[in-house]
Amino acid sequence: MSDDHNKQRERKIYQITLVGGIVNLLLMLFKFFAGIAGRSSAMIADAVHSLSDFATDIVVLVFVRISGKPKDKNHKYGHGKFETLATLIIGFILLLVGGGIAWDGISNIMQVLKGEVLPSPGVLALVAALVSILMKEALYWYTVIVGKKVNSMAVVANAWHHRSDALSSIAAAVGIGGALLLGEKWTILDPLAALVVSLFIILVALRLMKPCLDELMEKSLPEKVEQEIVSIVNTFEQVGDLHNLRTRKIGNTYAIEFHIRMDGTLPLQEAHQIITDIEMKLRNYYGADTHVVVHLEPYKES
Repeated sequence: MSDDHNKQRERKIYQITLVGGIVNLLLMLFKFFAGIAGRSSAMIADAVHSLSDFATDIVVLVFVRISGKPKDKNHKYGHGKFETLATLIIGFILLLVGGGIAWDGISNIMQVLKGEVLPSPGVLALVAALVSILMKEALYWYTVIVGKKVNSMAVVANAWHHRSDALSSIAAAVGIGGALLLGEKWTILDPLAALVVSLFIILVALRLMKPCLDELMEKSLPEKVEQEIVSIVNTFEQVGDLHNLRTRKIGNTYAIEFHIRMDGTLPLQEAHQIITDIEMKLRNYYGADTHVVVHLEPYKES
C-alpha cells in the first residue's frame, strides 16, 4: 500500500516536472530568439531566468527519484532529505538569479544616470514577455496545486520558480513596453522594474530555503504538531506519562520518538500490543511512512 502510494506520488511529480521542463525549454529558446532579434537585454536576461527554471526541473527529476528510494543499509531513515536538498538548491538558484537581476538592474540604472541611453527594444521582445507571463503563471498554478496534493516541497519550490519567471517577464514587459511607447528617455523603466522584481525573487528564495535549513539542522516539528502527538498518545488510558518527546522532519515524513510510562505489572505481550496500537494510530494520522519509536518505562514504586 505504501509502495503503491510512493510510486503514484513519484509519477505525479515526474509528470508535472516534465510538463514544466518542456514549457521552460520552449520559452527559453523563444526568449533568446526574441531578445537577440528584438535587441532587448531585458528579454535576454529573462531567457537566462528561464534557463535556470529548466535547470531546476532537472534537479527535481533527479533528486525526487533518489528521495523515493526505500530504506537501505546505509540510509536506515530513508532518502527523504534528498528532496529537502533539492528544494534548498532551487532556493539557492533563485537567490542567485534574484541577485543577478538586481545587479544588472543597478548597473543599467547607473549607465542612464551617467547620461547613456539604453537601446530601445523591438515589438517581438514585448510579445515574448507577454507570452511568458501567461504561460508561466498558468504553469505556476498547475504546479503548486500538484505539489501540495503530493506533499512535495521540491515541487512547490519549483512552482515558485515558475512564478518568479513570470514576475521577471512582467518587469521585462514594463521596461520594453515603456521604451516602445514613451521613447528612449524612458528605457530606464526596464532596469527599475527588474530591480523591484528581483527583491520579490530574493524574498521567495529565502522563504523556500528557511524550512529546508531548519530540517537539515534537525529542528523540531511545530509546537502545534507536538501537542497533537501528545493528545493522540494520551487517548490510551494505559499511558500514564509521556516525556522526552523528540520530533523532526525527514523529507516529507515525520520522525517521532518519546518515552511513556505504564503499569509495570502488565504482561509483556499486552504492553507490546499497546505500543503497537499507539504507533499505528500515529501512522494513520501522519502517514504510513512516519518513523515512530516508543521507549517503555514501568511506573516507579511509591
